[in-house]
Amino acid sequence: MPGIQHRSARGPTTNFEVVMALIVQKYGGTSVADPERIRAVAEHIAYTKSHGNQVVAVVSAMGKSTDNLINLANQVSKTHPGREMDMLLTTGERISMALLCMALADLGVEAKSFTGSQVGIITDTVHTKAKILEVKGDRVRAALDEGRVCVVAGFQGVSTDSEITTLGRGGSDTTAVAVAAALGADSCEIYTDVTGVFSADPRLVPQARKLGHIQFDEMLEMAGAGSKVLALRSVEFARNHNVPIHVRSSFTWEHGTWVTGDTARKGDGVEDPIVAGVVHDASESKVTVQAVPDKPGVSAALFEPLAASNVNVDMIVQNVSVKGTTDVSFTVPKADMKVAEKIVADVAKQIGAEGVTHDDNIAKVSLVGAGMKTSPGVAAKMFRVLAENDVNIQMISTSTIRISVVIAATDLEKAVRALHTAFGLDSGSAYSAPLPERK
Repeated sequence: MPGIQHRSARGPTTNFEVVMALIVQKYGGTSVADPERIRAVAEHIAYTKSHGNQVVAVVSAMGKSTDNLINLANQVSKTHPGREMDMLLTTGERISMALLCMALADLGVEAKSFTGSQVGIITDTVHTKAKILEVKGDRVRAALDEGRVCVVAGFQGVSTDSEITTLGRGGSDTTAVAVAAALGADSCEIYTDVTGVFSADPRLVPQARKLGHIQFDEMLEMAGAGSKVLALRSVEFARNHNVPIHVRSSFTWEHGTWVTGDTARKGDGVEDPIVAGVVHDASESKVTVQAVPDKPGVSAALFEPLAASNVNVDMIVQNVSVKGTTDVSFTVPKADMKVAEKIVADVAKQIGAEGVTHDDNIAKVSLVGAGMKTSPGVAAKMFRVLAENDVNIQMISTSTIRISVVIAATDLEKAVRALHTAFGLDSGSAYSAPLPERK
């Protein structure tokens, strides 16, 4: 890696135009899970710095530290005020950033750690799910100008009310991209426990192929459909601010997947595929409100309270009205089900609905690909493949580059594998790199 190629909206420059760059590198929990991994990360940062690049490293909490802190909170109390949970959970990243700076010092690299508030990551006032409003970054710029590596605690910021906040799931990805945008970085490298973005989860589909390049819009749809490689909000931020993302493994350090605004694919071994990937998500539940009065305002009465409580509603299906009533089904994250269930039950009574049911044993399977915009018949083929594999479809949702269906959770693996093969995505050989455990 003799210097990093500068990347723009048009893609990389030629090999004759290699320039030194400002690189933001994000390391997830598995990348800094123990002292040995932290030292390996420090060596990689030092290597990048030694070739003249400025480096900002964004770190997550070590391994399962965040889960352990949540378990600790559960042991102490049944009541978890958002402010205090944020105060507790942000300690994990502070440990990581301090230890990484110590490991860098051993290598003779001057480094300085910063909390989210010290960086000037300003958020709204919603605890545990805050959104970034602004990144000031003055202290980071000053440290970079002094020749230091900057190590930033991911997942956290400070609200407009001067309270410590956390950014929710995938918050460190969002931190890294936001910092990269604010500093005008040449690229944002996301180091994780997989070697890039795949055409399907290799744990379900051994012949999944690693994509050399994927467009922002495709990655947005994949993240929204359940892909865990990048957090949805981080991809939104990258697209809005044109920050090239390089998804890589911190275990092999091999080149991974570039996520950019470019329309041409690079290095996939696939020429303009219609479908880029098959994505699955088993983390949602289906809620059905039965016999809802079919009249104006009822849907607003149902979904406004959910939105006010930060419950993210995904797919919505309303049946044809029969005798003045209709059934409304929608999906929500299982993690939000406790909150959603109470809200929906209360609203159902208010609007005169017959009852509420919910089903946890569902899964969502999606096809994503920019080529779907101009290729008719993708949905028909998807439905035929599922039918031939005796998979029943419960709900359907589409966008210009995505088709999603809800099916029984027990049918998930065979559906994903059948679709991956049917749309010509199989690589021809099984993926051999170590894979993380399924969560």
